[in-house]
Formats: sequence, structure tokens, C-alpha cells
Amino acid sequence: MAISVAVILVVILVPFSGVVNGKTKELKECDIYKGGWVYDSSYPLYNSSQCSFIETPFDCQQNGRPDHLYLKYRWKPRSCNLPRFNASKFLEKYKNKKIMFVGDSISLNQWQSLACMLHSRTPHSEYTLERVGALSTFNFKKENVSLIVQRNALLVELDTDDKSYGRLLRLNSIAEGDAKLWRGCDVLVFNSWHWWKHSGRKKPWDYITDDGEHMYKDMDRLVAYEKAMSTWSKWVDENIDFAKTKVFFQGISPTHDNAENWGSHDGKHCSEETRPVFGPTYPKENPAEKIVEKVIGNMSKGVNLLDIFRLSQQRKDGHPSTYGRPGKKLGMDCSHWCLPGVPDAWNELLIAELTRS
Repeated sequence: MAISVAVILVVILVPFSGVVNGKTKELKECDIYKGGWVYDSSYPLYNSSQCSFIETPFDCQQNGRPDHLYLKYRWKPRSCNLPRFNASKFLEKYKNKKIMFVGDSISLNQWQSLACMLHSRTPHSEYTLERVGALSTFNFKKENVSLIVQRNALLVELDTDDKSYGRLLRLNSIAEGDAKLWRGCDVLVFNSWHWWKHSGRKKPWDYITDDGEHMYKDMDRLVAYEKAMSTWSKWVDENIDFAKTKVFFQGISPTHDNAENWGSHDGKHCSEETRPVFGPTYPKENPAEKIVEKVIGNMSKGVNLLDIFRLSQQRKDGHPSTYGRPGKKLGMDCSHWCLPGVPDAWNELLIAELTRS
């Protein structure tokens, strides 16, 4: 049995040693999104009990999840090493600066991850947490570093002013009330996709328009998404000073609702999954990811893709599943992510991108 385990570990770990032809690449030359998940006994980076502000649906351990192995995986690029997370250094570097996440609850996931990564390593630092409407701000008082999240699931304007037609989604318009907050930030991380898939009662609009004149009850979702993304990209190119602001678009965060997508026929979703999908490929593609890549490819060089899609696809074990509420195994969440967990790796990649830029 011991021999079998050793062989498995070699197969998993060797391809992602961070060395190519005997040499480790510099971070700026490395594709940090190609690699694998490796076991690291020093992980996770924090304990959720250190962060009372983590949303209950993300706090899987406090909600009774019995396994712990999913907490022990670290993302390892194939040809380089990510910089080790240093909270004090990060806070000093971004002193008097604003970092804003804009998007849906996946952005909330990532924002809370970064706040906890920093707070847990500097536990005596005073902070304030303010929530006003769709805006939440976590501020480290000494360094005056503000981590902000704006709940804005669609990025384009959702007009609710005219009650005669209800909620009108304007694919050709950015709401100035939202966008004025984007100006002046030092780092912007955008995200949008999950709410574009909702239908029926969960559909967030009543009508949709792409020219401001013609209204439709609905539209092909991928067509609508690409139009919205193009509107967003045009606004960013025309309004953001890339000399002052680093802009990222977070790649699509995958769901794991169908076990057949990762070759399993024993289950229907992510419930009771405790290990990643090991290997460089994954059989399921997401057409929205192609749209993201296309739109960003046509933008200014100042916008970067935080390409979390494929590496997150491998983490079928990282979702709350039935552990989104304390003491009650209700529902099935294969969309959001446990904290600590996969979003911590997204933030390590974000920090790496900021380091090399």
C-alpha cells in the first residue's frame, strides 16, 4: 500500500515542480495559470474563525463540513513559483489605496477571501467594515488600505425607474452611479456571468434592449452577454487611466452541478467531493469564457484577464455543497466557494499579477 501511495504522489507532484529544463522561470516570464494543485501542509492561509465577517454560506467548516483535505491544496504554476503571501508587505505597498471588486456574489467570495488573508496575518491591525446598499468597504486603518466590493452582477445598466415596463436591462449603457465609483480606484477586478444564466423568477430583468429603442422580453444569453461585455470594455477603455489604475477581469468561475462533466457517474453534483480533478485538462468548456477572452483581446493592453476558469474547474471539492448553513444540510451550492479555499488562490494570482506589473 505504501508503494502505491508514493507512486501516486510522484505522478501528481512532479509535473508541477516549477522547473523547466532544470531552470525556474522569472515570474514576469511565467504563465502562472498553467500548473496544478499540490498538497501543502502549511495551508490554509487562515482559519475562518479568525474572520467573523465571512458570510455564513462560505464558512463551510463552521457549518459542519467534516473533511479538511480540500483546505490543503495550493496552486503551483508549472514553470515558476508564486511569491509567498506577505500581508504586511501588501498593506504597506497599497497604503492609502483602494482595491475594488465589482460583480456578483463570486466577487463577494474573492473580496472576503482577500480581507481575511490580510486580517488573519495582521490580527492586531484595526479595521472598519461598512456596508451601505450594494457597497461594502473593509478598511485597514493604519495603512488606510480600502478593500471594496460593489454588488453589480451584470455590469451594464439595469433601469428600474419606469414602472410601466419594470426592470429594463440596457446592454448599451453603463449606469453612471455605479461607474463613478470605479474612477479613482487603484486596482479594479471585474466579474460577471452567473446572473446571465438565470431564467423564470430568477431572471433579473423584465425587458432587455441593445439600442435604447427596441425592447425584448429576452435574448440569446450569450449574444446579450457579449453585447454587455463590449459596452463595459468600451467604457473602461475610454474612462480609466491605466497609468494609475490596474484593471482585471476575473475569468468565469465554474460551477460543478453535473458530475458527468468530470467523468464521474456516481453522483449528480459536487456533494461529498473531497479531492480535485488532477490533470492538465478538463472535458467541459464554457462558451462565456471564449467571449471574455475575445472582448479583452480587443481592449487596451491595460486590461488583464485573471484567468481562473480552468484551474478552478479542477476544484470540484471546493464548493459549500450542503454546508451553506450551520447545522442544516439544506440546498446544494456548487457555484460559490468555501473560505478558506479556492478564492485564496485567485488572490495569490492577483497579487502575483500586481507584483510583475
